[in-house]
Amino acid sequence: MTLWEMAAVLLAGVAAGAINTIVGSGTLITFPVLLAVGLPPVTANVSNSLGLVPGSLAGAIGYRAELAGQRHRLLRFGTASLLGGLTGAALLVTLPGSAFAAVVPVLILTALVLVVVQPRVARAMAARRAAGTAAPATDGGWPLLLCIGLTGVYGGYFGAAQGVLLLALMGMLLPDDLQTVNGIKNVLAVIVNGVAALFFLFTSHIDWTAALLIAAGATLGGVLGAKVGRRLPPIALRALIVLVGLAAVTKLLFF
Repeated sequence: MTLWEMAAVLLAGVAAGAINTIVGSGTLITFPVLLAVGLPPVTANVSNSLGLVPGSLAGAIGYRAELAGQRHRLLRFGTASLLGGLTGAALLVTLPGSAFAAVVPVLILTALVLVVVQPRVARAMAARRAAGTAAPATDGGWPLLLCIGLTGVYGGYFGAAQGVLLLALMGMLLPDDLQTVNGIKNVLAVIVNGVAALFFLFTSHIDWTAALLIAAGATLGGVLGAKVGRRLPPIALRALIVLVGLAAVTKLLFF
């Protein structure tokens, strides 16, 4: 990579770390940038997963106040995320690279849809709670546990917008405020990205320059996201994610 390309990857890591802490879908920033600097899709995904782990950890630490009293849930949900993330990582390594290249545009488009509809889901959750109808179980029951496990599979395999998925699922099925749910989401993202990255260390080719640049940027972004991320204009943030995601799909399909 040239110095300009390295700077682009570093800045993408900062943006992804902040976005992941706030809502999720930071991979839609870093993955297209890694493709643009010439990394093959699978290598880009593996290096990205490893690089985002420190940023996810920084974001989770930033939400430690919201995680008070959540030990039981974190153990329960974290186990499902760990098993799911390991399964997804194994699928990425086991399936041929052509399969990943073929399915990634679909996954990115799905993630973009989730990013766009997430505000509507959040409003629906708020209305449901305000009405006081059908109060969800304290831990969401087996449906939520299963959904978290499946989201972990998706996160271990690709991961774009897994945070959005987790926010929507837990927001609908847990009786907690969104900040608490976001704190839990950040911990689960650490587990999924961490177990996938550990698996990739022993099974895949990693571009260490890209991974370290993203790690440095994402760590800074995670800290910033936990402190001031809620002040960012949501519409502008989502518009940026959608534009970058569409650029990635265009590159994968036509170049």
